Amino acid sequence: MKISIFALPAVFAALTLAAVPATAQSRNCAPRDTVIKRLAEKYGESRQSIGVGQKGMVMETFASGKTGSWTITVTTPNGMTCLVASGQSYEVLAEALPDTDSDA
Repeated sequence: MKISIFALPAVFAALTLAAVPATAQSRNCAPRDTVIKRLAEKYGESRQSIGVGQKGMVMETFASGKTGSWTITVTTPNGMTCLVASGQSYEVLAEALPDTDSDA
């Protein structure tokens, strides 16, 4: 089963949104402005996608078109942003939806 790059942020967010409050006090969290500045300055990443999850949490994907690095963050309603996942080889895809007609 192949998952599109657009589905990955939703999958990661769904798996981690419940755990974010518990990790919000860890070293992987900081005020949103601090996180965004660091992603831009150190990795050249800018926001590529955004979504709202449960309890007002916001999931964002940041990526660099130049280096291919990517980071998924979740921001809590109090403004703390936590790093959820990161990696390399980010690509923007525009895949067509599968044919769902049941006239087989």
